[in-house]
Amino acid sequence: MSGDLSLDINIKEPRWDQSTFMGRAQHFFFVTDPRNILKSSETLEDARVTVEKYRLGVVKPGLTEDELWRAKYIYDSAFHPDTGEKMVVVGRMSAQVPMNMTITGCMLTFYRTTPAVVFWQWVNQSFNAVVNYSNRSGDAALTTNQLAAAYISATTGAVVTALGLKSLAKRLPAVMSRFVPFFAVAAANCINIPFMRQRELKYGIPVTDEEGNRLGESVTAAKSGIIQVVVSRIGMAVPAMAIPPVIMNALEKKAFMKRFPVLNAPVQVGLVGLCLVFATPLCCALFPQKSSMAVSSLETDLQERILHSSPHTTTVFFNKGL
Repeated sequence: MSGDLSLDINIKEPRWDQSTFMGRAQHFFFVTDPRNILKSSETLEDARVTVEKYRLGVVKPGLTEDELWRAKYIYDSAFHPDTGEKMVVVGRMSAQVPMNMTITGCMLTFYRTTPAVVFWQWVNQSFNAVVNYSNRSGDAALTTNQLAAAYISATTGAVVTALGLKSLAKRLPAVMSRFVPFFAVAAANCINIPFMRQRELKYGIPVTDEEGNRLGESVTAAKSGIIQVVVSRIGMAVPAMAIPPVIMNALEKKAFMKRFPVLNAPVQVGLVGLCLVFATPLCCALFPQKSSMAVSSLETDLQERILHSSPHTTTVFFNKGL
């Protein structure tokens, strides 16, 4: 039984054209909206039921198109697109701004001592590990041992990188030492994301045709998706970790900041948050989440299987993750 709402709305895809940057930006402003983490379990469940029933051709009586899209974006903000599982709150993209503004602000504030660098890099990479795992591509989970090994490798690599850069910064002007956290985070993203998604690099991720029919798993597609995510994450960090240090370097010379040094951390966190509100969705939008690749670019054996099972398919699609 269906309501008055048409069943022709394609909610498997975002509301806006994902072939354009502006369309992707509009999409991710909704997905990364920090207000989504305040949604109750009942609201999330109601959104899930609304979306899943609509996909089956069942429409809640009185449901409007705007309400359907609102339910879809609430659903997308909390549930994994491949597995359908509810992600832990801190792993959701809607938690990126509040979590990152707090962690990044503290990294930029407490960068002078080695214990502080180690602690905040560990906190940051632990958070990133949860985000990277929660937003992985594909529907296969890591085992507990694989997850533990990936976490230890990622966080250790990030902390060692940060300490090495901090040591190097001692030979540079004082203002340059403020940028150590940024360079450490950029380098750590290159370590953390591949480690936390190592299963994809070993076994591949699902690739489909345009209708969503699964054609196989591709390591080549996994590599492409992970590279895009690394670029997006580093881009996300640029304004949040490069602009506030310049502003804070100037503010700390002012009389009121010298008089009230306790303001340092909250002001820095606020500046980072302001940058992240825009940087997070805009950098997520650099690449389509549903990426594509020519069949001719895939592994030879997969090309042959696709040629045999779906000879008219020239392009495959895959979720690159976030």
